[in-house]
Amino acid sequence: MRAMVLEQARQPLVERDLPDPEAGAGQVLIEVSACAVCRTDLHIFDGELTEPKLPLVLGHMIVGRVAGTGEGATRFAEGDRVGVPWLGWVDETCRYCRSGRENLCVDGKFTGYDFDGGYAERTVADERFCFSIPDTYSDEHSAPLLCSGLIGYRSLRLAGEGDRLGMYGFGSSAHLIIQVAIHRGWEVYALTREGDAEKQEEARGLGAAWAGAVGDPEARDLDAAIIFAPAGELVPAALAALAPGGTVVCAGIHMSDIPSFPYEILWHEHSVRSVANLTRRDGDEFIALAPEVPVRTEIQTYPLSEANHALDDMRHGRVRGTAVLKIGD
Repeated sequence: MRAMVLEQARQPLVERDLPDPEAGAGQVLIEVSACAVCRTDLHIFDGELTEPKLPLVLGHMIVGRVAGTGEGATRFAEGDRVGVPWLGWVDETCRYCRSGRENLCVDGKFTGYDFDGGYAERTVADERFCFSIPDTYSDEHSAPLLCSGLIGYRSLRLAGEGDRLGMYGFGSSAHLIIQVAIHRGWEVYALTREGDAEKQEEARGLGAAWAGAVGDPEARDLDAAIIFAPAGELVPAALAALAPGGTVVCAGIHMSDIPSFPYEILWHEHSVRSVANLTRRDGDEFIALAPEVPVRTEIQTYPLSEANHALDDMRHGRVRGTAVLKIGD
């Protein structure tokens, strides 16, 4: 099978012809049709997430069809369309799994990091961590739901309740979750880099009540703020914009260091929290909710061989919505 392989951090992916994977016990073999590109892939590529298996096939927003099953795998039949997210395996026995917090499993393993992912024509996945995809979405348009959507959904859930929501950074995840937030009654303020008129216009086009630059005093008295950009300096900026009792949610798996800030912007019962991975509950809820909203996914497609180009476009903010590798028919 063809695959784009990360052989060493900070080196371009290499197109290789690899042996077809085989489904083990409890696994399904998937003929991949589309795989969305995530900023986490870029963090792995750049060596900021330091313990991937190498060589590695990146990709954890995978959509395809079941082409075979391993021993004991009974959830899906051959030909079923499934999606595969970042969380790929948990032990189900640690205290986090037993208390409904499998996203924090001490032995958790991840697709496109511990296991080969979807930048390939075929992959295998634990059937427990595969989701059925609604018929309302094409393969390419459903792929972003599996991480950009799921992590955004978990971030919104952890933001709590309120009226005014700030979104810092307007990439793939914000494109999707602004739609859910507005559906749930939030008034959304989108904050981007100074002068990024294109992203601000995208946010207004998706229903943002206001869009402008980080630090603009117009964005104030926020009941919650979600930081999608991996920039630690946004944490003090978001705290300073909160209403009393507000929450800042850091949505990324990696962020640059947070600079020191005065206690006065943390006071008034402000809180800062991170989002770690996802749970199957998040997946079930969001994938059921997406057609109801309905969440529209905006994508730019690339052939598998242009995965390096897709990553570079993401790095430099040239992607409107989500970059998606189109792999199979």
